Amino acid sequence: MSCASAVRLRHSDKQRPFFSSLLDQHPEFRSDWIKIVGSETKIMMTGFRLNLSPLKEPLGFVKLVEWLTAIFAFGSCGGYSGKNIVSLFCDDGRDETLDANFHYPFRLSQVPLIEGNATVCNRSVPTTYMVGDAASSAEFFVGIAVVCFLYSMVALLVYLGYMHVYKDSDFGPIFDFVITAVLVFLWLVCSSAWAKGLQNVKDATDTGGIGATLALCQGSNITCEVTEFASMRTLNISVVFGFLNMFVWAGNAWFVYKETRWHSQKLSSQLAPGRQQVPAPI
Repeated sequence: MSCASAVRLRHSDKQRPFFSSLLDQHPEFRSDWIKIVGSETKIMMTGFRLNLSPLKEPLGFVKLVEWLTAIFAFGSCGGYSGKNIVSLFCDDGRDETLDANFHYPFRLSQVPLIEGNATVCNRSVPTTYMVGDAASSAEFFVGIAVVCFLYSMVALLVYLGYMHVYKDSDFGPIFDFVITAVLVFLWLVCSSAWAKGLQNVKDATDTGGIGATLALCQGSNITCEVTEFASMRTLNISVVFGFLNMFVWAGNAWFVYKETRWHSQKLSSQLAPGRQQVPAPI
């Protein structure tokens, strides 16, 4: 042992009786000292501890799946833009085309189909807008997806770094379960609303919707037809991911519920009668 370490040991040995004698002489400080030491120990126990093992369990793995599916949900809907080509077959044999452009959040009533007093098939047509507005359902769907994306990130951070705090408290699992149950319901509502809104967008941009929007296509020899349709594959995928998220979050609710004291109390109450029936040893 070196001289420096020996000096440190002698110094620490001298400090211990000093603090003990000081607390003995002033017992009113003993409770304060215990509180200080206990608070420091609690802070050390609640610190960040990286542990990837929760990802191997259903609780953490399903949360990672929720994070990924939320990205696909709002990514496939939020950045969409498309264009339909409308062909007008005039009565004099000429053909003209119009561009029906639409994009997220699908406020079709603000998208002009014909701008200004244009001349179409030798007829003066005023500014005409498309019909329909699916902005509320689309923005609601994307908003829920973004909220779930952010909540999944925070939950993963807690699972991987503060799982020892999460399991030692009643508030964490119960809060997690309540939020998960609420998000299951919101996924059902927003996915259903967006599926209906998407169908309204399809109806407003097809041949029937465009023909009902343009006055010159009604009661005349002019035929209006959508000859090129924008691909809505990504929008259909967003609806699928919406309902998929609902099922994934519903499944995760069970694993979160198992971490709450409600499940442990129910399990202990079910095991209690069985324990009472065990005969006492002779």
